[in-house]
Amino acid sequence: MKRAAASPTPTRSRLAPMRVSPRLRDFILDQLSNVPALSAKAMFGGVGLYSGDQFFGIIAADVLYFKVGDSNRLAFDAAGSTPFRPYADRAMTMPYYNVPISILEDAPALTAWAEDSIKVASSLGKNTRRRRRSSASG
Repeated sequence: MKRAAASPTPTRSRLAPMRVSPRLRDFILDQLSNVPALSAKAMFGGVGLYSGDQFFGIIAADVLYFKVGDSNRLAFDAAGSTPFRPYADRAMTMPYYNVPISILEDAPALTAWAEDSIKVASSLGKNTRRRRRSSASG
Protein backbone atom coordinates (compact mmCIF):
# COMPACT_ATOMS: atom_id res chain seq x y z
CA MET A 1 0.00 0.00 0.00
CA LYS A 2 1.27 3.45 -0.97
CA ARG A 3 1.68 6.06 1.72
CA ALA A 4 0.22 9.47 1.14
CA ALA A 5 2.85 12.13 0.71
CA ALA A 6 3.20 14.23 3.78
CA SER A 7 1.87 17.72 3.33
CA PRO A 8 4.64 20.26 3.27
CA THR A 9 5.08 22.04 6.53
CA PRO A 10 5.00 25.80 6.30
CA THR A 11 8.45 27.28 6.49
CA ARG A 12 9.02 30.04 8.94
CA SER A 13 11.54 32.67 8.07
CA ARG A 14 14.20 33.17 10.64
CA LEU A 15 15.60 36.53 11.55
CA ALA A 16 19.19 36.95 10.50
CA PRO A 17 21.55 36.96 13.50
CA MET A 18 21.70 40.53 14.80
CA ARG A 19 24.04 40.18 17.77
CA VAL A 20 26.14 43.30 18.40
CA SER A 21 29.51 43.35 20.14
CA PRO A 22 29.54 45.64 23.18
CA ARG A 23 32.73 47.40 21.98
CA LEU A 24 31.17 48.36 18.64
CA ARG A 25 27.93 49.45 20.33
CA ASP A 26 29.88 51.70 22.70
CA PHE A 27 32.03 53.08 19.85
CA ILE A 28 28.97 53.96 17.75
CA LEU A 29 27.20 55.59 20.70
CA ASP A 30 30.33 57.62 21.44
CA GLN A 31 30.59 58.71 17.80
CA LEU A 32 26.91 59.76 17.91
CA SER A 33 27.18 61.56 21.26
CA ASN A 34 26.17 64.92 19.65
CA VAL A 35 22.84 63.54 18.39
CA PRO A 36 20.07 65.16 20.45
CA ALA A 37 18.27 62.89 22.95
CA LEU A 38 20.18 59.82 21.73
CA SER A 39 19.13 56.48 23.19
CA ALA A 40 19.80 52.86 22.32
CA LYS A 41 17.32 50.06 22.90
CA ALA A 42 17.86 46.33 22.58
CA MET A 43 15.81 44.71 19.81
CA PHE A 44 16.00 41.09 18.64
CA GLY A 45 19.69 40.85 19.55
CA GLY A 46 20.47 44.12 17.76
CA VAL A 47 20.23 47.73 18.90
CA GLY A 48 17.68 50.35 17.84
CA LEU A 49 18.87 53.96 17.78
CA TYR A 50 16.53 56.80 18.69
CA SER A 51 16.68 60.57 18.84
CA GLY A 52 13.85 61.30 21.22
CA ASP A 53 10.91 59.35 19.75
CA GLN A 54 12.43 59.09 16.27
CA PHE A 55 13.74 55.61 15.38
CA PHE A 56 16.52 56.40 12.91
CA GLY A 57 19.07 53.59 13.04
CA ILE A 58 19.84 49.96 13.68
CA ILE A 59 23.01 48.19 14.72
CA ALA A 60 22.74 44.56 13.61
CA ALA A 61 25.43 41.91 13.21
CA ASP A 62 28.03 44.61 13.92
CA VAL A 63 26.84 46.83 11.06
CA LEU A 64 25.34 50.30 11.50
CA TYR A 65 22.29 51.14 9.36
CA PHE A 66 20.51 54.48 9.06
CA LYS A 67 16.98 55.30 7.88
CA VAL A 68 16.91 56.23 4.19
CA GLY A 69 14.35 58.20 2.20
CA ASP A 70 14.24 60.35 -0.91
CA SER A 71 16.21 63.18 0.73
CA ASN A 72 19.30 61.13 1.69
CA ARG A 73 19.25 58.04 -0.56
CA LEU A 74 21.71 59.51 -3.07
CA ALA A 75 24.53 59.72 -0.49
CA PHE A 76 24.03 56.09 0.52
CA ASP A 77 23.81 54.91 -3.10
CA ALA A 78 26.96 56.87 -4.02
CA ALA A 79 28.80 55.18 -1.13
CA GLY A 80 27.73 51.72 -2.33
CA SER A 81 25.57 51.09 0.73
CA THR A 82 23.07 48.26 0.77
CA PRO A 83 19.72 47.89 2.56
CA PHE A 84 19.17 46.02 5.80
CA ARG A 85 17.88 42.47 5.29
CA PRO A 86 16.26 41.22 8.51
CA TYR A 87 15.66 37.69 7.19
CA ALA A 88 18.56 35.60 5.94
CA ASP A 89 16.29 33.46 3.75
CA ARG A 90 14.18 36.23 2.13
CA ALA A 91 14.90 39.00 -0.32
CA MET A 92 12.90 41.44 1.83
CA THR A 93 14.75 44.63 2.71
CA MET A 94 14.00 47.58 4.95
CA PRO A 95 14.62 51.31 4.32
CA TYR A 96 17.78 51.29 6.43
CA TYR A 97 21.15 51.29 4.61
CA ASN A 98 24.58 50.46 5.98
CA VAL A 99 26.76 53.42 6.91
CA PRO A 100 30.16 53.43 5.17
CA ILE A 101 33.19 52.85 7.42
CA SER A 102 34.70 56.21 6.37
CA ILE A 103 31.59 57.97 7.74
CA LEU A 104 31.44 55.78 10.86
CA GLU A 105 35.01 56.77 11.76
CA ASP A 106 34.34 60.52 11.31
CA ALA A 107 32.11 61.62 14.22
CA PRO A 108 31.01 64.99 12.70
CA ALA A 109 30.14 63.33 9.37
CA LEU A 110 28.35 60.49 11.17
CA THR A 111 26.33 62.99 13.19
CA ALA A 112 25.34 64.81 9.99
CA TRP A 113 24.23 61.54 8.36
CA ALA A 114 22.31 60.64 11.53
CA GLU A 115 20.56 64.04 11.51
CA ASP A 116 19.51 63.47 7.89
CA SER A 117 18.09 60.07 8.87
CA ILE A 118 16.28 61.58 11.85
CA LYS A 119 14.65 64.08 9.47
CA VAL A 120 13.55 61.18 7.22
CA ALA A 121 12.11 59.29 10.21
CA SER A 122 10.40 62.44 11.45
CA SER A 123 8.79 63.24 8.09
CA LEU A 124 7.56 59.66 7.70
CA GLY A 125 6.10 59.71 11.20
CA LYS A 126 4.16 62.90 10.46
CA ASN A 127 2.79 61.42 7.24
CA THR A 128 1.69 58.26 9.08
CA ARG A 129 -0.10 60.26 11.79
CA ARG A 130 -1.79 62.45 9.17
CA ARG A 131 -3.05 59.39 7.26
CA ARG A 132 -4.37 57.77 10.43
CA ARG A 133 -6.18 60.92 11.46
CA SER A 134 -7.75 61.45 8.03
CA SER A 135 -8.83 57.81 7.71
CA ALA A 136 -10.40 57.90 11.17
CA SER A 137 -12.42 60.98 10.32
CA GLY A 138 -13.51 59.84 6.88
